[in-house]
Amino acid sequence: MFGRNDQKPPGNLPGQPSSTPFPARDLPTSAPAATAGKAASIIGPDLAIVGQKITLVSKAALIVAGEVTGDIHGEEITVAETGKVTGTVAARNLSIHGEVNGSLRAETVSLHSTARINGEIVQKNLVIAEGAQFDGRVRNARDASEWQPVLDLEAHRPPEA
Repeated sequence: MFGRNDQKPPGNLPGQPSSTPFPARDLPTSAPAATAGKAASIIGPDLAIVGQKITLVSKAALIVAGEVTGDIHGEEITVAETGKVTGTVAARNLSIHGEVNGSLRAETVSLHSTARINGEIVQKNLVIAEGAQFDGRVRNARDASEWQPVLDLEAHRPPEA
């Protein structure tokens, strides 16, 4: 009963979540969680967040494989190949494999070969892979206040009437 068992445990039981919330092909190989070995929040490809004046704030790594209409602020943000963001994305490190329609603001912006960007990029460091599509304007940040994400939740709350 408590001894060693040479049999492998069965796969996922019915009703049990799988160890991978969606196919690994949807995650970029340079996803923050994959390289840093730490947990990441994931907006999966089956999830869409749509509304008016929505702001997502993540103090850890965030992977967007689904669709977000709204602004995103975080330390490390990765938009996967299946990801689509319409709004401003602000982070210390920003890695784009999917589609963004809006403003990118980061200390380091990496546009991978599958990236499709339509908007402005304000950055300190920029890496663009061959094949990335970009239509818009790029400029260097004059100081950190132009690219830093706002991670204080109270700064995003509407004033009480």
